[in-house]
Amino acid sequence: MHLKSIHLINFKNYEEAEIALSSNVNCFVGKNGSGKTNILDAVHYLSLCKSYMNVMDRQNIRFDQAFFAIQGMWNKDEQDIAIHCAVKSGAKKVFKRNKKEYEKLADHIGQFPAVMISPYDRDLISEGSELRRKWMDGIISQFDRQYLDNIQRYAKILDQRNALLRNMYDHGLFDRESIEVWNEQLVKTGTAIHQKRKQFLEEFIPVFQERYHYIGLESEEVHLDYRSQLNDMSFEDLLIQYEKKDALTHYSNAGTHKDDLLFTIKRHPIKKFGSQGQQKSFIIALRLAQYEWLKKHLNVHPVLLLDDIFDKLDQTRVAKLLALVSNHYFGQVLVTDTDEDRIRAIFQTGEFESKLFSVDQGIVVELPSHITQEV
Repeated sequence: MHLKSIHLINFKNYEEAEIALSSNVNCFVGKNGSGKTNILDAVHYLSLCKSYMNVMDRQNIRFDQAFFAIQGMWNKDEQDIAIHCAVKSGAKKVFKRNKKEYEKLADHIGQFPAVMISPYDRDLISEGSELRRKWMDGIISQFDRQYLDNIQRYAKILDQRNALLRNMYDHGLFDRESIEVWNEQLVKTGTAIHQKRKQFLEEFIPVFQERYHYIGLESEEVHLDYRSQLNDMSFEDLLIQYEKKDALTHYSNAGTHKDDLLFTIKRHPIKKFGSQGQQKSFIIALRLAQYEWLKKHLNVHPVLLLDDIFDKLDQTRVAKLLALVSNHYFGQVLVTDTDEDRIRAIFQTGEFESKLFSVDQGIVVELPSHITQEV
């Protein structure tokens, strides 16, 4: 599976751009702010129906424009598949496959997987639990449609339960019969989510640990600790235990929406006790394990998006990543960098086909490349 071409209209800083891609390695070079990362983000849209960078779709519309459109031609199982994404101010997002609109965006998730490695990934360590839950849910959802449905259903049930709690608080009453209607639905959906997260991590953690020991020089013990209230008590009992607190705070204080992942090194939080190098290895290992898990369960090579990482990594980690590229561990790769000479030096010895593009203020030009080698 690979993306053959991508066409951008009014997407971020691009008025219009059309790019024919290599099925192997594609390098985009240019100054900071030129729009290199926006190309990777457009691929992320075509894969996951959303931006890697901006939660709100309209934030990705070019300044003073009313819409953006991204068109991509994927090749999968020897067939070309056209995907069209369009966002217009004040209208719902539109996704089409071969000109036929999806009834639900969820039907697209997992069809064309992609994995991004970016300097922003450090937020997985430094920011709050919601980001880590979304990261975990995003991986599982690409393979398990029922899980994605459960995540979406749980959020709606939780909103309804919280709205009821606020209403009861405002009227100075607690209607147990009404709250139990939502409790029953929350328990059923939340328990299924908890079980699937546990199952996922049991398989994922050993892969992550193996990737961590591969990517750097570090050999310390690393782990992902799944923190959930449901680990020690049934959801039904939790809701009974937190009933008074829920009534006082008019908010649901127990459930899988409170889950977190604690990233540890030598059994201590890596956020506090990990060096910069250890944290870099940790994050890259998470993404490589994510890539490997998706490749195994979806039976395709996800597209790998490497955003400005060669400036942030030492030579050892760069060499380890390049070894995987050279051994065809990955399928299609898209890379951004600010230094053309560096990117040429990195890829000039690779035994793979590659393309080099210059990006300057939303203008993309393919460069004559000495790094191209046909296998």
